[in-house]
Amino acid sequence: MRNLNKHVVTVATIAAIIIGFLIAVQIQTKEEADTAAQIQSKRLAQIKSVTESLTEKNKKLREIQEQLNEQINSYREKNINNPLLIEKLNELKMSDGTIAVQGPGIRLKIQDSGQNIDVLFPINTDDLRRIVNTLRFAGAEAISINGQRIVFCTSIVMSGNSTILVNSVPISKIGGTTYEILAIGDQTVLVDYLTNLEILPLKQAGMKVDLTKEIVTIPAYKGGYTFEYAKTIQPSNY
Repeated sequence: MRNLNKHVVTVATIAAIIIGFLIAVQIQTKEEADTAAQIQSKRLAQIKSVTESLTEKNKKLREIQEQLNEQINSYREKNINNPLLIEKLNELKMSDGTIAVQGPGIRLKIQDSGQNIDVLFPINTDDLRRIVNTLRFAGAEAISINGQRIVFCTSIVMSGNSTILVNSVPISKIGGTTYEILAIGDQTVLVDYLTNLEILPLKQAGMKVDLTKEIVTIPAYKGGYTFEYAKTIQPSNY
């Protein structure tokens, strides 16, 4: 009888230890889950803050750009009889992307979702940056992604889990499923570079890709430029 009681006590003790362990694990798991939720909440708040900051900065840059355009237009009106000056101003605006341009080029459409499209990973910022660099290597004179002009200061970054920002502006897929990249340049060279370097990997990833030669119109850069540290110098001091 005494042995039986000792056995019962032993079993009860072991059971109490196990229950205590499970309770401790449950508490720790809950604490870890709460911590993860807090971290996620902070990240979302940070992403929202960055997005709002970028939106506000882009708005201010647009205002500055509009003021500069007004000044340039005013100057052009005063010097309307100087075609060389007007041509030079237009060349400068083409170089910095602040004027819309049209010419022979390509239209690249990429679908990473939709019917009969099964991809493990959708297109990302690395893919878009790589395509832009390939087009630059191919001699593209102007490039845009879903209506956003690519200029020297363009950033292509991810905000959150799925929103891609180009020039600090969220880009929307054309028709809900398509990324559209336009480029002006030697059509044969552009097609050759994209076909050999970019299109095959995208198709292997399960995306639908269409590449056509067209006369394309690429919009102007809608942001602005600010120089905080760089200053102009006189040629004699260079």
